[in-house]
Amino acid sequence: MPEFVQEMLVYVPTVQQVVFVPIAAVVALGALLVAVARNLFHSALGLVASLFGVAGLYVLMEAEFVAVSQVLVYVGAISTLITFAIMLTRSMMFGGTSPINRQAGTGAIFAILFFVVLAGILSAIPWPTYEVVLGDGEEIIATMGELFVTRYLVPFEMTALLLLVALAGAILLARDR
Repeated sequence: MPEFVQEMLVYVPTVQQVVFVPIAAVVALGALLVAVARNLFHSALGLVASLFGVAGLYVLMEAEFVAVSQVLVYVGAISTLITFAIMLTRSMMFGGTSPINRQAGTGAIFAILFFVVLAGILSAIPWPTYEVVLGDGEEIIATMGELFVTRYLVPFEMTALLLLVALAGAILLARDR
């Protein structure tokens, strides 16, 4: 094979890189929609899109259990509660809040500065790569289950408490006064 062909093959992206770009774009655009949408319901839909994209990133990283948990917990539970709270809150439905934010320019300047600083820091870090051999899928899930009730019991319980508080908040917002 000629040398210039070998040099060009070095720059060919892998399948994971080609799939990563649209999924990352969905996450970024969904997060942007959450931040800039004037309608609260549209912001909730942007959150759902962003959370689905994060689940897609977990699938790319071969963390299927975490991806399914992401879809069930965040997209299925939290986003649904937020959407119902928005729809059932009467003041939000009839435009009781102002769609104009006076700090939009200041926020944009700080966001751009934050992005520039973060990009500079991330580009200066030498990121190590490791080859890790994962076990069988059942073995991974069994190990995670054991860790949830031993080492990571407190974060696991805090996640359950977060879901309980979100449910209670949705009930409080939905009830008539």
